[in-house]
Amino acid sequence: MLIGEVSAATGIDTQTIRFYERQGLLPTANRAPNGYRIYNDTVISRLQFVRASQSAGLTLADITGILTQRDSGDAPCAHVSGLLEEKLADVRARQFELAALAADLGRLIESSHDLDPADCSDADICHIISAPRVGQDEASNARTLH
Repeated sequence: MLIGEVSAATGIDTQTIRFYERQGLLPTANRAPNGYRIYNDTVISRLQFVRASQSAGLTLADITGILTQRDSGDAPCAHVSGLLEEKLADVRARQFELAALAADLGRLIESSHDLDPADCSDADICHIISAPRVGQDEASNARTLH
């Protein structure tokens, strides 16, 4: 199967397929006498696995590790489960950070309704952001600085 056929079957751009091959996610394709890459049918399921893994938030390095384990004859299920648990913990931590940021933004917006642009000095740049906000802890203040 030529790379264009693989692309049509998977919806993955030919440049991306070449990139995955260079990264070791796909076995090196055989070459026809004219130099065209010739892929076997297993490349389609492998590419579908790569895309599904990316959709689950796994990195190409994670996926390479999974494929390496599978290619060596071992079932990578326990490894995949561990990676997914780590990913879920990261997502939950990020959700917590985003909720805190949303609360901070809500407070900034609310306080902006009571501020007069005429009171803003050059040193403040914009007193909506630089104005002290009542009820914020040091962690919230540190987040707004980053």
